[in-house]
Amino acid sequence: MALAGCFAGFMSGLFGIGGGVILVPLLAAVFAVQGVDPVHVSHMAVGTSLGIIIPTAIRSFLSHRKLGAGNQELLKLWILWVPLGVVITSLIVPYVSGVLLRYVFAIVATLIAVKMLFKRINWTVSSDLPGPLPNRGFGFGIGFLSTFMGIGGGNLNNLFMTVFGQSMHQAVATSAGLGVLIAIPGAIGYVYAGWGQQTLPPMSLGYLNLLAILFVAPFSMLVAPLGARMAHRLDEGMLERCFGIFLLLVVVSFVLM
Repeated sequence: MALAGCFAGFMSGLFGIGGGVILVPLLAAVFAVQGVDPVHVSHMAVGTSLGIIIPTAIRSFLSHRKLGAGNQELLKLWILWVPLGVVITSLIVPYVSGVLLRYVFAIVATLIAVKMLFKRINWTVSSDLPGPLPNRGFGFGIGFLSTFMGIGGGNLNNLFMTVFGQSMHQAVATSAGLGVLIAIPGAIGYVYAGWGQQTLPPMSLGYLNLLAILFVAPFSMLVAPLGARMAHRLDEGMLERCFGIFLLLVVVSFVLM
């Protein structure tokens, strides 16, 4: 778990993903081996992942900001709309099958990976971000889908910003900050969704397992700045290709579980 925390932290800094794309399949496997009720495994993995993302995303965003990257105006525009999408998702999570969560994760991550690996001019919709009104809608959608997938939103935001002509470096840095907007209300929502469940593992607060957070979060926070520095050393094309390959590997491992 400590090694996984280091890996998640490095990838959080490198790709602005919060680390959930790594932690969700890992935690799902750990909870399954521990004999957690299969009905709760996916929800526990997603909720605990969001709890770990909070300190990791904060550390990652601060590291990128020191390097002069990140669209803070976009984050300010999303400060209400992204959490709104998160809250709505959290309210309906108890009624959603864990199998559906896995399929949503796999499908969305595959689409993003294909875009990053096969970059062409026709992937770009515009050379600039849309106006404030549609941007709010995109923020809501990113918050909504990210909470289903248990990720910090970086995967979806990297796709969104690069499709609208922004550099991958700016997208990654902004995604790190987005992870904070998603993870805090998302984690609270998963606590609420799992509150009172009788078959959860020890040291669980709803669908957040505090023991897993304790093992992983300190290590992910420690390594996140190293990933941020590495991201700014890579050229944009290489960063996008690495991100695409990484996502495909995660999808394959997740589907085979």
